[in-house]
Amino acid sequence: MKSLLELRKFVAPEFIFGSGARLLVGRYAKNFGARKVLIVTDPHVLAVGLIDPVLTALKNEGISFEIYSNIKTNPTASQVMEGSRVYLNENCNFIVAVGGGSPMDCAKAIGIVSSNKKGIHEFEGVDKVPIPSPPLICIPTTAGSAADVSQFAIITDERRKLKMAIVSKTVVPDVALIDPETTLTMDKSLTIATGFDVLSHAFEAYVSNASSPITDLHALEAISLAGSNLIPTSNDLNNIDLRSKMMLSSLNAGLAFSNASLGLIHAMAHSLGGFLDLPHGECNALLLDHVIEFNFEAEVKKYKDISTALGLNIDELDDKAVKKVLINKIRDLKVESDVNKPLKDVGVSMGDIPQLAHKTMNDACIITNPRRPTIKDVEEIFKNAL
Repeated sequence: MKSLLELRKFVAPEFIFGSGARLLVGRYAKNFGARKVLIVTDPHVLAVGLIDPVLTALKNEGISFEIYSNIKTNPTASQVMEGSRVYLNENCNFIVAVGGGSPMDCAKAIGIVSSNKKGIHEFEGVDKVPIPSPPLICIPTTAGSAADVSQFAIITDERRKLKMAIVSKTVVPDVALIDPETTLTMDKSLTIATGFDVLSHAFEAYVSNASSPITDLHALEAISLAGSNLIPTSNDLNNIDLRSKMMLSSLNAGLAFSNASLGLIHAMAHSLGGFLDLPHGECNALLLDHVIEFNFEAEVKKYKDISTALGLNIDELDDKAVKKVLINKIRDLKVESDVNKPLKDVGVSMGDIPQLAHKTMNDACIITNPRRPTIKDVEEIFKNAL
């Protein structure tokens, strides 16, 4: 049992949540002394017009900008380096990210590469960034990654076929402008994938060995919101009230995992996503129930709390029954969301598992998992999900 006297740090940016929050970007950029802004986004965000109000807000304040949008679903090291060259060559002094986790993570990485004048690989791991990023504003357009409030940046190393986790206070944005209206352009599959990302963030933060009473509050609220609103939102995509609840869930989960870190679900998902270039939320969904099955014995009380937050009635159940009910709930959610498929359906073969397990064991997220796995344990979990 952790003591309330145990030292814990909580890091968060200034954030504004609500309708129209993104329209404040010009005012905030001006207050930070922005002269020329690098806007980091992706082709989809450009295509649906989400960037237009941001450009107008900057123009109204007389702030010039350059747009960098050559970003894939999983941003790569080469894209980061290219973006950094644009930032430096265009004499920018400020960054605004508009998009989901990919543009926001890429923007964070562009910032630290530009300020430190080093390759992105130099910053892999925990607290490896000596010089902070230039000022950064994040405007999330999905309810999932919470990169807008976290001290994480995840970048794909194409050469090693893995996702590098960069964890540092220096990549926490200065301001997050969180506007639920931006999520109305999300289709059903993206809504579901990002929703499972939220659940994975909150589950892992709550059972993390670095959790605290403060992160626990945010994690449980995120679980309650996502658990009750994910399916309704995916079936009513234009409902702004439901979208707002999922965005609030993402925010709470982000505040939790940014400070409590994550665990084995994300370590395995980074390995899997980097290997096959799969969407991160989908990887989490495919692995979520399998990792809970492995971890349950290490944090029985906390998994009971999670069950209650999901609305499950477990009062009369023993531990074994609670485990079964919780895992069945996750699997039911996966069935309803049409993500209840084995890893072989996304291209994983038995021969890939040793390599996937090896990369998992080297991921920074594994450190805070409540149960320390061996490489054989990880291989077994991958096999169970196959």
